[in-house]
Amino acid sequence: MPELYVSWSEYHQKIEILAAQIYQSAWDFNQIVCLAKGGLRVGDLLCRIYDKPLAILSASSYGGADNRIRGQIEFSQHLSMTEKILGNRILLVDDLVDSGISLREAILWLQDLYGNEIEAIRTATIWHKSCSEIAPDYSVDYLPDNPWIHQPFEPYERVTPKELASRYRRLAEASG
Repeated sequence: MPELYVSWSEYHQKIEILAAQIYQSAWDFNQIVCLAKGGLRVGDLLCRIYDKPLAILSASSYGGADNRIRGQIEFSQHLSMTEKILGNRILLVDDLVDSGISLREAILWLQDLYGNEIEAIRTATIWHKSCSEIAPDYSVDYLPDNPWIHQPFEPYERVTPKELASRYRRLAEASG
């Protein structure tokens, strides 16, 4: 399987490109829902850029060695949001669409719980792999060879608080 390595600057630039693409579509949404964990950073930046409320739908489907084994998707019971009601024109965001199952199931979850209030849902991701069963409405990079994407935050999945404390204690001792 090919692999794609993404730096923090590339990651943020792709979110900016996604924001510009959504803007150019002239779609008037009033709510952002992000799929956590992968879509948290995307949702956070888009809600800041657009000044729209953010709701978080926690989802989990990967585990195992290096978080590369896809399992059954599980969603939280509720959205986390500060608004009293969910907007009716939702931009559902995630970092990538791989198989498409998470995005498809999130749409069904939203329609099941909030269907009477929702007028429209559109989807946005940074990456769209060709193996996905659905295509997002907005995406920055189409990946025909379906690479494993190494995102800049992955090192935090392999470090413990104890290791960080030890590292920074040594640095403090070395600096005086």
